[in-house]
Amino acid sequence: MCSAHAPAAYRWADEADDAADAAAGRSAEDSPAGRREATDESGRRRRLEYPPAPEPLPVPVVDNHTHLNFRDGLVEVGVKEALDAAAAVGVDRAVQVGCDLPSSRFTVEALEIDARLLGAVALHPNDAPLYAARGELDAAYAEIEQLAQHPRVRAIGETGLDYFRSKGDALAVQDSSFRWHIDLAKRLGKTLQIHDRDAHDDVVRILTEEGAPEQVVFHCFSGDEELARTCNENGWFLSFAGTFTFKNADNLRRAIAMAEPSRILVETDSPFLTPHPYRGRPNASYMVPYTVRSMAEVLGADLAELCSRLSANTEEAYGSWT
Repeated sequence: MCSAHAPAAYRWADEADDAADAAAGRSAEDSPAGRREATDESGRRRRLEYPPAPEPLPVPVVDNHTHLNFRDGLVEVGVKEALDAAAAVGVDRAVQVGCDLPSSRFTVEALEIDARLLGAVALHPNDAPLYAARGELDAAYAEIEQLAQHPRVRAIGETGLDYFRSKGDALAVQDSSFRWHIDLAKRLGKTLQIHDRDAHDDVVRILTEEGAPEQVVFHCFSGDEELARTCNENGWFLSFAGTFTFKNADNLRRAIAMAEPSRILVETDSPFLTPHPYRGRPNASYMVPYTVRSMAEVLGADLAELCSRLSANTEEAYGSWT
């Protein structure tokens, strides 16, 4: 059974969550990476209250991709409060991910706040062309490399290719940026976290041409059986987000059936990709159990056994949190 409300950190003490709150100036402040739009991609307004907390998982798992700096909803939640809310439902650790310089700096700062976090830093494929256009790409690379030296930064990411949002000259910058991040991950012995949107073939081609790092994670896996088979062959991880629960995600359900059990991870990509039945509303790490239960149902797996497997797989991908 779900609880009646979102965790306390994600709601007003008086339970008010309508437009009057925003009008009264109680909306979240801009974060280092900005704030999510109040409308979806079709221009429709989203509900901005956080969904109810799910029933706790029987064995803790890890949210291996979240953006704690990127605010959504009507409240601003701190790192500790967000992790406390997640822990209450069996999500005891997380990987905080940077996408540009401000959010990568935030990541390193957050690692000093709470030991339940590991970090990833990079220039997102849609952000790298922006730095290039300003003549700041080399300086940005240098800072990312410096930030990546932190011992609790265990991954370079998210990096990769995005053919949905970027077009034209930006694609050449994405290509070279992806190759730079692959090289950085190999030089520093870090895991590579990949953003792959509508670019499966070229992502695999570049990984093959450059030589992939020892550990590779396809964040928010969006492929099908063919890409899952390629991941199996190369020992790459497939990380499933709330999209797995969407009604139109038959490709993901076929992919997870094909995937090696030792290569499966779970994430939120919060505040994005909120699982069904709360699609479009703000997301947070405490929402992971909705996706895990959907994964267990599709796989016909015992929930506790799947949770144990996900936790072990995550430590295989990123190392120990201790």
